[in-house]
Amino acid sequence: MTEYLLYFNQQWVGDHTEEWFRGRGPLARAVTEEMKAAGVYVFAGGLEEEDGPVYSADPTGGTPMITDGPYIETKEFLGGFAIVDVPDDETAKMWAGKVAEACGWPHEVRRFKPRPEAKS
Repeated sequence: MTEYLLYFNQQWVGDHTEEWFRGRGPLARAVTEEMKAAGVYVFAGGLEEEDGPVYSADPTGGTPMITDGPYIETKEFLGGFAIVDVPDDETAKMWAGKVAEACGWPHEVRRFKPRPEAKS
């Protein structure tokens, strides 16, 4: 099996009413439960927006410097993600479609690199 990241940038969400967002929550939770039942769920969650802490770690000066805020100015930032462990790209795309449909906004799919073998 291979792990895939299904994610969206907050800017892809668009402007919607609070009622619209409340209606999406049960749909997204249902897809999460479906992933769990299928045995492909690893983790899923949305990230805090304006109110949550954001820190950057920069090691380029020899000693890591931890600062508040994003490392670079950007107009897009990660809004949320899910990790699934599935056999192939087609299955990952199928789950991304279900999550995107439940949430109501686009998602991207990225495959994780294989993990290096642990030395004994």
